[in-house]
Amino acid sequence: MYLLGFIGTGNMGGALARAAAVKTDPKQILLANRTADKAVALATELGAIPATADTVAGAARYVFLGVKPKDMAGCLAQIAPVLEARQDRFVLVSIAAGLDTASIQAMAGKNYPVIRLCPNTPVGVGRGLIAWCAKDVEPAETDRLIAALGAAGIWDACPEDQMDIAGTIGGCTPAFAYMFIEALADGAVACGMPRARALLYAAAAVEGAGALARQDGRHPGALKDAVCSPGGTTIQGVLTLERSAFRAAASDAIIDAVEKTKTLK
Repeated sequence: MYLLGFIGTGNMGGALARAAAVKTDPKQILLANRTADKAVALATELGAIPATADTVAGAARYVFLGVKPKDMAGCLAQIAPVLEARQDRFVLVSIAAGLDTASIQAMAGKNYPVIRLCPNTPVGVGRGLIAWCAKDVEPAETDRLIAALGAAGIWDACPEDQMDIAGTIGGCTPAFAYMFIEALADGAVACGMPRARALLYAAAAVEGAGALARQDGRHPGALKDAVCSPGGTTIQGVLTLERSAFRAAASDAIIDAVEKTKTLK
């Protein structure tokens, strides 16, 4: 018996596996992927064990379903006989956007315990955000999973009716932040700074601002005001962003992404 098994080792599944290997014996981690070579490469990197989807379904305490929403029904249909034959207790762990716990149980054909995660890719470097909810799962089982993946980042128990929102603001925001970092760096390069240094400064400033926003406790608007000296450079830049509808565009990006998530069900 193994503790964790991943069916799907793409960007998100692979990031979670890397986080798991920090606190969990890699020999307790099974990795399976449709392209087997990808699972073998990651297993070699982490010291984990490459496997097939059926092996994961039959031998892992936590069976991670790291497939796209459109592929979930097929994945569960494939492993259903193996799950049905198990005599021990196990938990299905879904990271598929837009699919609630009841949908996972329906696709599996039985009300197996299900934990739904909405993680983001920074889990791979220990700075992730993982919203989660559960159905028919014992508290000790969620505690054990969080302990095994404790190196991934921040865990937040989220009501299921807010999970689509959580998955969007947590999962999509890194992409928006990368665009912001790149744009900031472009501006610095235009002013004469070398690209590598511009990216370093932009990324470090965004990372630091996020950490301060979480720890300080003040409203983001107050933190912004604290940087804006009268007649200074920052307020001038803020006004430029406002003229370009920066905040409205960011809010609309989240709203549109949540609406898109609803179409994945």
